[in-house]
Amino acid sequence: MIREEIKNLVEKAIKELYGQEANVRIDQPENGEFGDYSTNAAMLLKKNPQEIVNVIKSDFLEKIEIKDGFINFFVSKEYLQKQVGEILKQKPASRQAGNKFGSLKIGANQKINVEFISANPTGPLTLGNGRGGFCGDVLANVLEKAGYKVTREYYLNDRGEQIIKLGHSVLGDESAVYKGKYIEELNKEVKEKNPEKAGSQAAKIIFEKMIKPAIKKMAIKFDVWFSEKSLYQKGEVKKTSDLLKRKNLVYENEGALWFKSTQFGDDKDRVLIKENKEETYFLSDIAYLKNKFDRGFKKLIFFWGADHYGYVARLKAAAEALGYRKDQIDIIIMQLVRLMQGGQEVRMAKRTGIYVTIDELIDEIGLDVARFFFLTRSPNTHLNFDLDLAKEQSEKNPVFYIQYAYARISSIIKKAGLIEVKPQPSLLNHSSELNLVKQLIKLPEVVEDITKDYQVQRLPQYATDLATAFHQFYRDCKILSEAEGLQKARLGLVLATKIILKNTLDLMGISAPEKM
Repeated sequence: MIREEIKNLVEKAIKELYGQEANVRIDQPENGEFGDYSTNAAMLLKKNPQEIVNVIKSDFLEKIEIKDGFINFFVSKEYLQKQVGEILKQKPASRQAGNKFGSLKIGANQKINVEFISANPTGPLTLGNGRGGFCGDVLANVLEKAGYKVTREYYLNDRGEQIIKLGHSVLGDESAVYKGKYIEELNKEVKEKNPEKAGSQAAKIIFEKMIKPAIKKMAIKFDVWFSEKSLYQKGEVKKTSDLLKRKNLVYENEGALWFKSTQFGDDKDRVLIKENKEETYFLSDIAYLKNKFDRGFKKLIFFWGADHYGYVARLKAAAEALGYRKDQIDIIIMQLVRLMQGGQEVRMAKRTGIYVTIDELIDEIGLDVARFFFLTRSPNTHLNFDLDLAKEQSEKNPVFYIQYAYARISSIIKKAGLIEVKPQPSLLNHSSELNLVKQLIKLPEVVEDITKDYQVQRLPQYATDLATAFHQFYRDCKILSEAEGLQKARLGLVLATKIILKNTLDLMGISAPEKM
């Protein structure tokens, strides 16, 4: 990655000049007048930027400028021209594998567990579940692209209080919590009369007939479906409580067993076993945490709903109590989703009578649009899902705009009868050509950035910027009617763009149509 090369040059210069190590940040200015890449390292270190620039030597930089204390780097035209050939060179290992450009080795095959959705089996999947599902799936894709060995996992809360409440609801008791048409249908199907058994039977039906089909419709494939019940059946919950007792990390108070979570940074101690000897969810969560680490995962990533924010500190405390580092756990809190149409919130409760399901939304707008729109905002911000824009079949819709770019590229290649091309990169001199190349080579940087901070919204933004750069190139540069050498060079650029755009759409789980 050129960004990494620039970072290394600056850090080397600082070490050479001042004898100190520095972790330099390289950014991409929004305004191209300030370079292709930029750093404020000199300001942060209180050093003269000109001194740093004077010792930097590189054959891939056209020039380096200083403005307002920032060091701005301009990539050379020759370097950009060569990148088209570099992209085309990275042949796939197989026809199914796809071009490898954008793949990194920073993961070093380290095992990562990404757990997402994990909705209680008490009702259909909602828009909130959909948002966490798509973000979790795409993050897993990116981590795999970066060289990690990823396991996608769904944790099924198939025991406990919420299952008993479901049973009461299905049986029509006065203490019913869950309501809607699906509960009425379960009332006809569930034969058990004991609330706990009725809830267990209903939960199984919901999981098999509502949740799993919805996940399949979302095009998500889990590697592991993990049952909470199994932790009890295998004695792992008791083993975990015994382990904490041996570590002297629990105490009894008023008949309950408490975990000393304040010892590890939590705001208060937490109950593990209630006065009535019933285990809490937190105890099974600690057992589940231990189970994951016992399976060899070095990093655990969880996608949780907004109502679970207060649970973060206690889970990290549990990890430390078990002998692991808190930074081995990352928890992404998904904020709420509102479906908007005509400026008003929409409730498409055709089936449940309670809320919009992810099934209904996908049926309404299609999987590609649903995936893209849910990915466009950072998980920690609220999302207003614009149904009018999602239904738009024009360039106003960003999904249509991006897929149309891919279809246009495919049409050009088909007209040219192009299978393989050996372009002369030195013929690519137009500003729109070079700008397109600059976008192409950003994919590895996008993958690296998401790997570090999990901000998957970078992908739809990158795909939009790439499509915009291609459409601009298409408007400014003739392709099939130019002299043979220039035509081949531009066809090579078109083919490279197809590869990168396909790789980006694949990461998002969005289709790449050959025609529209």
